[in-house]
Amino acid sequence: MSTTVPIPPIEFRRLVGLPDERFFDGSIQGTPFDHLPSYCFDSVLDFGCGIGRLAASLIRRPQPPRRYLGIDRHKGMIDWCRANLSPLAPEFYFEHHNVFHEVLNAEGTPGHLPLPAGDGSVTLFIAWSVFTHLLEEDAKYYLHELNRVMGPRGIATTTWFLFDKGDFPMMQEFQNALMINPRDPTNAVIFDRNWLVRTAAEAGLTITSVTPPEIRGFHWIIYFERTGPGRVPAEFPPDLAPRDIARPPLG
Repeated sequence: MSTTVPIPPIEFRRLVGLPDERFFDGSIQGTPFDHLPSYCFDSVLDFGCGIGRLAASLIRRPQPPRRYLGIDRHKGMIDWCRANLSPLAPEFYFEHHNVFHEVLNAEGTPGHLPLPAGDGSVTLFIAWSVFTHLLEEDAKYYLHELNRVMGPRGIATTTWFLFDKGDFPMMQEFQNALMINPRDPTNAVIFDRNWLVRTAAEAGLTITSVTPPEIRGFHWIIYFERTGPGRVPAEFPPDLAPRDIARPPLG
């Protein structure tokens, strides 16, 4: 029997751009990473857990993770998850990642902070719709943090907006990202694909799987593993998805 999970308040759902209750009431079964080996669900770190949409799906699994840690810079969402999700699954923990954001955490620490996980302790690292909202230096920092916390067999599943800088001849060598919102540059950040490959390699990571977007130019699903023997870099397929609109919420 599926666990009944409370639905977050509408003001939080709007902040993450998912106001429809069906994203939280169990109508959408499973997670994007149910195909992964069972050992991946031993110790999960959900970077940017928001209001616990993925956490709720993991709680409903026949075999939930042995340990789950969700972090987010919006303290109100973390408090809600602690009050409503942790009682359903005591092995699920939530921590406030106190990093500045003009709207979500105006009193936070500027830049970035270390992830609250031990070296090599994570078997599944989730960053769903997170790197799409980080500036270049922060994205680089957290790729290095990803490598630090992930275990030898760990897998990271992430999403990115990507483009080819070769199509923008006016960009300087040190410029590797495009932004769409002058008031909130983190509203949506689009990274040069070659920068991502290069920066991941410098962080000790290998891109082992790439899934192109379902809407052209939208979320690429990128899997990382720690670089080592047997790690074969994945090829990037062309983005041939149909065009459509999937606008992020305004910050």
